Amino acid sequence: MAISADLGHRLEDVVNRLVSTGRYNSKSEVLREGVRLVEEREKRLAALDAALARGVTDVDEGRVKPAEEVFDRLEAKFKAMAERNR
Repeated sequence: MAISADLGHRLEDVVNRLVSTGRYNSKSEVLREGVRLVEEREKRLAALDAALARGVTDVDEGRVKPAEEVFDRLEAKFKAMAERNR
């Protein structure tokens, strides 16, 4: 199934340059790669959205610790690691 897309002058120039330099064999190849990259980004954004939703649920259900407590624990941990590596 053929798709027609108006890329505008700037993006069309980019596509043409990529093909003319031999980086890609055809305009279609460039566009397929672009769509694959968008697909990957959308998957990462979906994973981020899911992680944020889990975090909000944790907050709503009280599964949180005060930041100061976490920072103190991390500071102690990294100080101990630094001492061991001396």
